[in-house]
Amino acid sequence: MAGKQAKILSDKDVTALVRSTLKSRYAARDLAIVLLSVKAGLRASEISKLTCEMLLTPTGQIGRTIELRDIAAKKRHGRTIPIHKELHRSLERLKSLAPGSHGPVIESERGGSISPLGIVNWFADRYRKLGLQGCSSHSGRRTFVTKAARLVHAAGGSLRDVQILAGHRSIQTTQRYIDGDSDAQRKLVSLI
Repeated sequence: MAGKQAKILSDKDVTALVRSTLKSRYAARDLAIVLLSVKAGLRASEISKLTCEMLLTPTGQIGRTIELRDIAAKKRHGRTIPIHKELHRSLERLKSLAPGSHGPVIESERGGSISPLGIVNWFADRYRKLGLQGCSSHSGRRTFVTKAARLVHAAGGSLRDVQILAGHRSIQTTQRYIDGDSDAQRKLVSLI
């Protein structure tokens, strides 16, 4: 898959991915992995390096934002990401199973943090089992950025807001993530 972008996930693909976590031995953890990718746009390495301190309020509750610190972000370019309500519920469930306020959010089977390669392999295994070809650990992130770009106008924002959420230094990088929509293009042309 060298030189190719990860496939964007359809709503059906995301639903299948979420459902696949329900049967998992580590269902709460696995659902959080999926939602951190699809609903927060985190990279595999960021999911791996995410710590409880980046999520919790001073009172120890799951906050309303992910404060992704420079140490966990690509090129040390941290950012603040609002937490989607589905992701919030998932993180609360995960926290209720392991109520600590320190350490990694996503733990390996043996305890401790899971490596970035572990996250990449987790996604590869899951997509293979679901028969989703062309998908990688970056598919959820591309899906997040594409959906955000399509909906940003409805939220009163701009592509710059999507760029900030994605943690890109360049708007051109953000634009490369966004997948076109042939149905939207047909509707657009019919309006002209």
